[in-house]
Amino acid sequence: MSVIVVSFNTRDLTLSCLKSIEKSGFRGKLEVVVVDNASTDGSVEAIQSSFQYGGQAKFKVQSYNPKIKIIRNKENVGFAKANNQGTRKAKGGYILLLNSDTEVKRGSLDKLVEFVAGKEDGVVVGARLLNGDGTVQESVMHLPTLGRAIEEFWLGRKRWFGKYVPKSKGPVEVEAVVGAAMLVPKKVIDKVGLLDERYFFYFEDLDYCRRVRCAGFKVYYLPAAAAVHYHGASGKGQEAKMQRRLVAASKIYHGALGHWLVWWVMWTGQKWQKLVGRS
Repeated sequence: MSVIVVSFNTRDLTLSCLKSIEKSGFRGKLEVVVVDNASTDGSVEAIQSSFQYGGQAKFKVQSYNPKIKIIRNKENVGFAKANNQGTRKAKGGYILLLNSDTEVKRGSLDKLVEFVAGKEDGVVVGARLLNGDGTVQESVMHLPTLGRAIEEFWLGRKRWFGKYVPKSKGPVEVEAVVGAAMLVPKKVIDKVGLLDERYFFYFEDLDYCRRVRCAGFKVYYLPAAAAVHYHGASGKGQEAKMQRRLVAASKIYHGALGHWLVWWVMWTGQKWQKLVGRS
């Protein structure tokens, strides 16, 4: 398995993420590819220093020491493109896209691989995400459409646009998962392709799950595998910029006209709900 971690000025979080991989107890062959998007906080140097082994950046997993491959970009190329850079360098049969603001729980990497390996038709699977306090984080989504926007914001049928947690305690097929800890088999990538690099940040996981389903594969949520996700840490202090990127990504996903129609339905629906609430 290959784990791809994209880093952008999240030095301490990235180190914690890598240490959690080291302590995960993974029993198979493992490689880690860190793609740094021109961090200015000393992330690369900290990784090289913290995992120094035999003159190279390595860490110990079980009885062997896999090297951490580091790709150092000269500029911030975005989340999707950076993940693709790592995936192209990866040699594993399974690719785990893992956010730098996550910490995988012990045994979770094995559970993800075992689940995917047991599905002959090929699937994409997302781990159960946890908040820092241990509560379950909403990380499953329905694929958003204009029709579903109308159902939720005009007709009051909730949960079409928001994230949610499936009620099932076992693995369950879903439409889309948050890409913070998403395992994709190489055979799925060979057919579906890589992430769409038009998405700088946001919507790339929704888009990929949509493409996976269109290609005839399935998407699953696996609660037995878990990772703590310090959601929003990578965008802290850049709220205005992140909002602009969210709008730009929505226009790519829905199309420019579709984006504005969805936005209008949401805006008018929310205004109407407030009006009804006052009355």
